[in-house]
Amino acid sequence: MLVSRETTETNSSDGGAANFQQSSSRGVRSSFPITLKFADVSYKVKLPDCSVKSRTRGLRNMFTGGPTTLPDLENPVAVIHHHQERTILNGITGWAAPGKILAILGPSGSGKSTLLNALGSRLHHGHGLTGSILYNNLSKPVTKKTGFVTQDDVLYPHLTVRETLVFCSLLRLPSSVPKEEKISVAESVINELGLSKCENTIIGNSFIRGISGGERKRVSIAHEMLVDPSLLILDEPTSGLDSTAAFRLVTTLCGLAAKGKTVVTSVHQPSSRVYQMFDDLLVLSEGRCIYFGKGSEAMGYFESIGFSPSFPMNPADFLLDLANGVCQLDGASEKEKPKVRQALVSSYNNLLAPRAKSASMDTPHTAPNERVIETTKYYGCTRHFSTWFNQFSILLQRNLKERKPETFKFLRVFQVITASLLAGFMWWHSDYRDVQDRLGLLFFIAIFWGVFPSFNAVFAFPQERAIFIKERASGMYTLSPYFIARVTGDLPMELILPTLFISISYWMTGLKPELSAFALTLLVVLGYVLVSQGLGLALGALIMDAKQASTMVTVTMLAFVLTGGYYVHKVPYFMSWIKYVSTTFYSYRLLINVQYGDGVGISTYLGCSSGRQDRATCKFIDEDIRGQIHPAMSVSMLMMMFVGYRLLAYIALRRLRA
Repeated sequence: MLVSRETTETNSSDGGAANFQQSSSRGVRSSFPITLKFADVSYKVKLPDCSVKSRTRGLRNMFTGGPTTLPDLENPVAVIHHHQERTILNGITGWAAPGKILAILGPSGSGKSTLLNALGSRLHHGHGLTGSILYNNLSKPVTKKTGFVTQDDVLYPHLTVRETLVFCSLLRLPSSVPKEEKISVAESVINELGLSKCENTIIGNSFIRGISGGERKRVSIAHEMLVDPSLLILDEPTSGLDSTAAFRLVTTLCGLAAKGKTVVTSVHQPSSRVYQMFDDLLVLSEGRCIYFGKGSEAMGYFESIGFSPSFPMNPADFLLDLANGVCQLDGASEKEKPKVRQALVSSYNNLLAPRAKSASMDTPHTAPNERVIETTKYYGCTRHFSTWFNQFSILLQRNLKERKPETFKFLRVFQVITASLLAGFMWWHSDYRDVQDRLGLLFFIAIFWGVFPSFNAVFAFPQERAIFIKERASGMYTLSPYFIARVTGDLPMELILPTLFISISYWMTGLKPELSAFALTLLVVLGYVLVSQGLGLALGALIMDAKQASTMVTVTMLAFVLTGGYYVHKVPYFMSWIKYVSTTFYSYRLLINVQYGDGVGISTYLGCSSGRQDRATCKFIDEDIRGQIHPAMSVSMLMMMFVGYRLLAYIALRRLRA
């Protein structure tokens, strides 16, 4: 007998449940039970074409003993195309009811994750997916009432548990709900999932010490629980956990199911006590179903068709052996074992499949259709979500908290201070008349603050891709507030380190001892940093692969540096266009203009026109200082690049799909 969600909340003494009931009365939550039915679900993917050259094959067979049919001499390289498809799922049928846990068991590669993606509306008909999937007898997905927990925990590592869930609550719950109540919902979820002890601990990752694996998985579940989903789908939530942590996690899922939720989860190798907690069980083997029914009746079914373990063992281990085609029947030869899987599929099709299909169609749903439509519409309407500015402000706060530890970590600050001190000592109180050395210093500044910010920024979007796709799929925000918050949040932090660099190296190297010159130099460097950062963001968003993007930004900056004007003055004609799109070229010219102006003064002072100075120095003056473009042109080009690179990154993100 199922207990309704409302009854459970009313009679529960848990503080979190009480908060849920209070929130529901204000319209934050409108929970209703969902009966999930799926029949004959299949999924196929197309493989790359296989091309066979007939002449080559015919000649090879002549030497290897194969068929020696002569090839077509008029068409000696005839190509035969084979269009192949791979079946991931093949006619899966079953259902999941409110108040129960449906566990999908099977070895790696059996199709568990694909089936969950189909049930969670992450695969669509017409793209290889066939069959029917119904939610309370409706084919329209109720995505706003479905929580999907992926196998990998996609969380920000530097945020605490409480910050993670509070920010998620502020973004996912409707804008009509007061901020205090959204925070209260997050706190109630923390209490319900037993995260109170670690709520002020950062999430962490493989490189940063944080909460445990089991706690991290519960945070992922809490992410979805904030919207009080009626259908909760989890992809191998116990992977990587020890048996005790896995048992605690499944106990939590049982508690959620007891409140009227429909829970569907895949498991790889559960312990015996975890297995006993599953109400219904679906066993997959290479995309085919070999059992669907009650978990407690699985062993009896397989025993009835002649498959039973030769010694007492964990039922899950035995079922996985069968799904892998491994049979422990006494006297079974090695040649007979590969036939085990075929026998299991045949038995299922003859004994269980007809009953499963019939029962799937006859299973009553527990909520009227009209209520499903109304609730889906309620959650899908954009006016019930946060406004653009609210999304931007929340994302900006989250970005500042997440990025601060990474931006000001010891190694990065040490790198900048060390570079500034090296530059200061190498060009210690350089002489105004030593033009070559000073131009070398200015070009070093242009190189360092071109490569450093662009290389750091190129990892931004590839590293956040999984989080971005997941949160966009959940409807937490639109692209524009995320992008602008991401770019804006980086500005104050990315500009502090170059300010520190210039403040140290400028006075140590003895550059123009005027406050206005120092301010202009700093302004040029800060602007150049922002443009270089935009270049990194654009390349990262376009490529979306950290290694490939870092390679591309390295090659791009190398081209910009070589054509920047200091190393080579006479760039080959076919490469000369690069300098006009080079950020280094324009920033180097502006830095020169701040120190030497139009170059007339230094040229006259050194006597280049009268031949009193060496030829090399005068050549640098003529080609680097006096031969520069107008500063207004350099500023205009850098401003265009500042906007253009970020616009390119935004367009690239718009094309990004899960």
